[in-house]
Amino acid sequence: MDTATTASPTPMSTGGGQPLLHQKGGETQEFGTLKQLPVGLGHDTRMYACQRLNRVLADTQILYSLYKKHHWLMRGATFYSLHLMLDKHAETQLAIVDALAERIQSLGGVAVGDPRHVAELTAIPRPPDGVEKVPVMLSRLLDAHERILIDARDAATRISAEGDEGSTDLLVSEVIRTGEAQVWFLAEHLVDTPLVRG
Repeated sequence: MDTATTASPTPMSTGGGQPLLHQKGGETQEFGTLKQLPVGLGHDTRMYACQRLNRVLADTQILYSLYKKHHWLMRGATFYSLHLMLDKHAETQLAIVDALAERIQSLGGVAVGDPRHVAELTAIPRPPDGVEKVPVMLSRLLDAHERILIDARDAATRISAEGDEGSTDLLVSEVIRTGEAQVWFLAEHLVDTPLVRG
C-alpha cells in the first residue's frame, strides 16, 4: 500500500509558503489610548493632540471623499477644468490625511481609519446620495473647508499652548495653508462673470 496517499495531512509549517488565513484576535491598542513613546511630550499633551488631530483627520477624510464624488459628478461647460481641479485637490487632501494619521501614530495614539468610524466623528454634514447642481457641489466643498479651517486654527492654537509644536506645524503648514489655497480656487468658480462679453 502506498503510504503517501493514505497518510493523514500534517499541519503546514509557517515557512512552507502557505498563508495563515482567517486569523482573529483582540485589539492590541484601543482607539483613544496612548502607548508610551520617548518624544519629549507628556501624556496629557499627547492625548489632547491626538484627540484634536483625529477630529481634523475625520473631517479631512470626508472632504477627500466629497472631492472625489464631485469630481465624478461634474456637469456642464466647465466640466473638464473642474473635473481635473477637483481630482488634484482630492489627491492633495489624501496626502494630508496620511500626514495627520502618521502624526497621531508618532504621538503614540491610534488614527481613525475605518470609514464607518470616520462618519461617527466628522462634523461635516452628509450630502445627498445623488447629483446636485455644480454651484451647490462647489459650495458644499467650501463649507467643508471652512469647518476644517475653523477647527484646525483652534486646535493649532491650543496644541501650541501645550508645547506640541510638531502638531501645530502640521496643522498650520498642511491643513490650514493648503485649505486656504483650495478655497480660493473653488470660490473663484462661483463668481458670476460673462464668458464672451466684457
